[in-house]
Amino acid sequence: MTTILLVDDHALLRKGFRMVLEAEPDLTVVGEAADGVVAVRQVASLAPDVVLMDVRMPGGDGIEATRRIVAAHPGTRVLVLTTFDLDEYAFGALRAGASGFLLKNAEPAELVRAVRAVASGDAVVAPRITQLLLERFSGQLPLRPEEEASGRGDPRLEALTPRELEVLRLVATGLSNLEIAEALHLSTTTVKTHTGNLLAKLALRDRVQLVVFAYESGLVRAGA
Repeated sequence: MTTILLVDDHALLRKGFRMVLEAEPDLTVVGEAADGVVAVRQVASLAPDVVLMDVRMPGGDGIEATRRIVAAHPGTRVLVLTTFDLDEYAFGALRAGASGFLLKNAEPAELVRAVRAVASGDAVVAPRITQLLLERFSGQLPLRPEEEASGRGDPRLEALTPRELEVLRLVATGLSNLEIAEALHLSTTTVKTHTGNLLAKLALRDRVQLVVFAYESGLVRAGA
């Protein structure tokens, strides 16, 4: 059974999501919150598998709530709810550690699939949509002090093999595992192994975070 926390300041939307999710035998809603502050407390007490998180809420920033939840509860995954597919709030949530985002007007079946995918450890953002988000907003990201000191490089890149760097670059351009395998003349199993090694070496959660890291580390430049 996958447990879910609903976070949205509109009670009617929460009710609708609850009805859709609880119609499935393997999904159950264990709590609701109307803002990010309450959401953080609810996650601490309920330990849900998945949080459906609206990022635009009065009285509690969904992005900051996502950051705090991901940092304190690595077993809980956040799926962001947004109105627009190219949205700075959605990108901010991805950067904060969300495992993907979903449009609020998604079909019920799409919502269910997304929750199940996130619960199983997958990311829920089409790679090309992720790339568009990054290309639109990565130039606006403030550099961290360690990035400024090293010319925006990230020391974790040094731990990667040349092949892993190749795979990471292609992941960041939005290619699927099959497309990467064809580009590098590898099997999809080998590409999956490299992707798993990248996640382990970089201490990242999923494919979305790999794409974010590739841009933030300077390995890939927006528009390049």
